[in-house]
Amino acid sequence: MATNDELEQIPAVGKSIARDLRQIGVTSVNQLRDGDPEKLYQRLCDFKASPVDRCMLYVFRCAVYYASSNDPDPELLKWWKWKDRDEKPRNRRRM
Repeated sequence: MATNDELEQIPAVGKSIARDLRQIGVTSVNQLRDGDPEKLYQRLCDFKASPVDRCMLYVFRCAVYYASSNDPDPELLKWWKWKDRDEKPRNRRRM
């Protein structure tokens, strides 16, 4: 379904996340260009007065990438590609 909401043109941003972005003062894709996803996430946590699911940070990382890229890699327009990376490798047993 097509939408006229500019924020909803961002991959992984639907009505709910667009509303969250507007609540923290982001009303256009251009405002995300070269932004800091960590600061956006913290602003949302402060606005909600409680921790927000960390997946929102991953969506913000994706949105900032989209807004900052002239030719974004389609593979990087998937929010789950922006998850935190493990600091140390896990020991896995093979059976």
